[in-house]
Amino acid sequence: MIELKNKIYIGSENRQSVYDLRLSEKSKALIIFVHGYKGFKDWGAWNLIEDEFIKNNFGFLKFNFSHNGGTVKEPIDFPDLDAFGTNDYTKELYDLNRVTTLSTNILKDNNLEIPIYIIGHSRGGGISILHTEKDKRIKKIVTWAAISNVENGFPSGDDLEDWKYSGVRYVVNSRTKQNMPHYFSFYENFIENKENLNIENACKFLNKPFLPIHGDMDLAVSVSEGIMISRWADVNLEVIKGAEHTFQTKHPWTKQELPEDMLNVVNKTIAFFKQD
Repeated sequence: MIELKNKIYIGSENRQSVYDLRLSEKSKALIIFVHGYKGFKDWGAWNLIEDEFIKNNFGFLKFNFSHNGGTVKEPIDFPDLDAFGTNDYTKELYDLNRVTTLSTNILKDNNLEIPIYIIGHSRGGGISILHTEKDKRIKKIVTWAAISNVENGFPSGDDLEDWKYSGVRYVVNSRTKQNMPHYFSFYENFIENKENLNIENACKFLNKPFLPIHGDMDLAVSVSEGIMISRWADVNLEVIKGAEHTFQTKHPWTKQELPEDMLNVVNKTIAFFKQD
């Protein structure tokens, strides 16, 4: 068994970030897990979720986006708010491409001829769709509570003008109590790359085994977004009745077992990945 923790990879703008990997010769596939907005690889129950996939003979790689606000020395939470403020979608796509290349090389170096699958949560789900549509190395994809539209996350009208004028807007992290910045370059980058950040188009041209999963009580990303994703990709949507955005998990997660909703999500994902 290969077990790596907080290993360094080089992400966007040559910024160092970290990843974890568990992989064995019995692994049926290597899963790349992509965290969401204000997330990180050790958030909540992600480590317990990793354990479930390992028990089912999958390799598992999870990583921090290079500009998620974490650092190599402090990968949990957000000690580097300036990095968070300069993040954008193209940086995350760059990071995911680097991590996919890293995964491919690890498999090659260990003489493992197994496929690479991907799981993306929330904004990480949207990023995973955009990446997977263009990257032939990814063979299957599952999204958990994925966003369906990048533009919807930006302000409009007077709020957009105020952001442009001041150059920065802040979001409060209710857990850490930090005022987390977004610089206006975030929006400018979206405008410059709007065509490549179209999740609807990516879904329509995905043409790979794809399972979107969404809770029907999700207040952060409405289940209607999951419905649109499934229609565009022409696949079935798995709806978890009564589930919210993180499927009963939170950070920190101190229990030794997964809650019912998240365990349901994990089991549906494992069953999908085991299908021929």
